[in-house]
Amino acid sequence: MLSVTLGAYCAAAAAYALLWWKRSARIRSAPVAIMCVAMALNVAVIVGKWLEADRPPFKTLHESLVLLAACIALVYLFVEAAYRMRVLGLPAALASAASILYAVARMDREIATLPAALQSIWFIPHVVVYFFGYAALVVAGGAAAIFLIHPGPIEHGREHLLGSRSVDLASWMHGAVKFGFVLLTLGLFIGGVWAKEAWGDYWTWDPKETWALVTWFVYAAYLHLSHVPGWRGRRLAVVVLCGLAAVLFTYLGVNVLPTTESSLHSYQ
Repeated sequence: MLSVTLGAYCAAAAAYALLWWKRSARIRSAPVAIMCVAMALNVAVIVGKWLEADRPPFKTLHESLVLLAACIALVYLFVEAAYRMRVLGLPAALASAASILYAVARMDREIATLPAALQSIWFIPHVVVYFFGYAALVVAGGAAAIFLIHPGPIEHGREHLLGSRSVDLASWMHGAVKFGFVLLTLGLFIGGVWAKEAWGDYWTWDPKETWALVTWFVYAAYLHLSHVPGWRGRRLAVVVLCGLAAVLFTYLGVNVLPTTESSLHSYQ
């Protein structure tokens, strides 16, 4: 099922790429249909893993990568439905495909059990809120990358990508960052409440906690810089990509640090 999901995301990426290359209204509904199928398969994989493990499948790196792919696809599909634009379909489909591909490479050898500290009512909301925040920031990063290549509004004449209106990627990127920042903030808050309940302290300066805070500060800096004269367009897009790099390091890079070996935040 996971390999089929990967194939569906790759097919969606190819279909969205075709929309950039070939201006045809006849094929504009195909990419979203394939993306919906890929997301449905992705969700089915998560449900299957949940039933098999008899717990939320968010514990291991493999499980979290499958969840991230679904979150990215869902966030993007919401954007497409709300704004009738397909500009971000290619980076979103590629990001979900990359997440599933890495999940395939990091398959679990056995079903992991949850330690006592993770058997909490805060486990699901903390993980889900954070991963939807990550997903929003991944899609915002895709908008930033496209903006650096094509600054300014993408005008009419590409109705197969835009629907019936032009798209200012800088404005949309800003909105996506604000949404992702709110979710990161909520995730930090839930994590603090959970830590107090489990370990008696709101904050323990765990390496992953520290980098989560660093990531939060990067996006907080972006929001402040967006009000500073002269910090517009390309400069802010670069900050968004720096924020995405911080997200990826917090999620994946911190796991290779020796100080995270004994951390409950490190993925198996």
